[in-house]
Amino acid sequence: MNFDSDVEVSLRAQYAELLPLLDERSRRLVLGANARSLGPGGNAVVARAAGVSPTTVATGAGEVASGGVLAGGRVRAEGGGRKSLEDKDPGLVSAMLALVEPDKRGDPQSPLLWTTKSTRKLADELNRLGFEVSHNKVAQLLKANGFSLQANAKTREGTSHPDRDAQFRYIADQVKDHQKGGQPVVSVDAKKKELVGNFKNTGAEWEREGEPEQVNTHDFPDPVLGKVTPYGVYDITANTGWVSVGTGHDTAVFAVNAIRTWWRTVGRLAYPDAKQLLITADSGGSNGNRVRAWKTELAELATEIGLSITVCHLPPGTSKWNKIEHRLFSHITMNWRGRPLTSYEVVVNTIAATTTRTGLSVKSALDENEYPTGITIDDQTMRTLKESGTWEPHKWHGEWNYTIHPKRETPS
Repeated sequence: MNFDSDVEVSLRAQYAELLPLLDERSRRLVLGANARSLGPGGNAVVARAAGVSPTTVATGAGEVASGGVLAGGRVRAEGGGRKSLEDKDPGLVSAMLALVEPDKRGDPQSPLLWTTKSTRKLADELNRLGFEVSHNKVAQLLKANGFSLQANAKTREGTSHPDRDAQFRYIADQVKDHQKGGQPVVSVDAKKKELVGNFKNTGAEWEREGEPEQVNTHDFPDPVLGKVTPYGVYDITANTGWVSVGTGHDTAVFAVNAIRTWWRTVGRLAYPDAKQLLITADSGGSNGNRVRAWKTELAELATEIGLSITVCHLPPGTSKWNKIEHRLFSHITMNWRGRPLTSYEVVVNTIAATTTRTGLSVKSALDENEYPTGITIDDQTMRTLKESGTWEPHKWHGEWNYTIHPKRETPS
């Protein structure tokens, strides 16, 4: 009997989603039942679609036909079956994760990870490296290691740069190099502005039934308290966070001052022998890669603290994948859900009370400084920074990656 290739394609898509969720016996029964429904030649079609041996399909078809169940409801006879691939070859999982890790992307509101590489491509690459593994097995291993197959999500903020994935790999290499040398690595960003006052906050909190927190019916900013901008510094290695709660404008000066405060308060104590600081940031906002004031302020900071500061920006359109978003900010949002942020003190203390089961700890402080807007940095200033060696763009995408050295003293 000749089967239309569309049947095999359809089965393959179904199996990719279904089989990783089933135990061994359930998979055999599903494959066997499908093969029986297709009639003569069905075993071969199902085996190709599922990436398994025709013998496995035939065994499942036989079980379906006989209605037999192993004693005690076991999946297989006691002592039967082969050792799992990961047990036979412990290097398989690490090799797979090494392929996925550089392109790993985290949904900032979910603990799950997902990868743009298909299981078939991963299986092909693993086979090229000497591992014998099917795409279905790769799907099982991905699921076991915290990955999931997810639909498209509206998180991309513009067109995709052709070097986006390569930039992620470059950042990953920079992070590993700095961590290996015992140097601090932080992820920075500004959280969205928050209304301060007796306003409704999304989410729910445990209260006595029928006694919800009473809040204002409108969301007009309080004329005195207004809004605050939490600017975070997340230490990727130590899993600790610092948040400066700014009452003024979100500017490059404010952003760098938050990093300065983190270093004075936390950083220099945690890294007393540091010579370099690596900052990962997105490409927009007050710490954007095109913001000149960001670079000039970092030059002042580098000179002040005596560290060379390397900055690696995430490619445009990928700010939601900044580590700070899902390692710090998402937990802060959950911590104050359903709770009105009635005062600056409440904002600061609620942020500082944020913890996770993985050991996250956070410190926070109020920054009531006024930061003027509209500061212009002229071309000559930027040329001087570059020509003096203070601002050193990297060879790979110098607009995204650069190191700022402490300024040299001008000879008298």
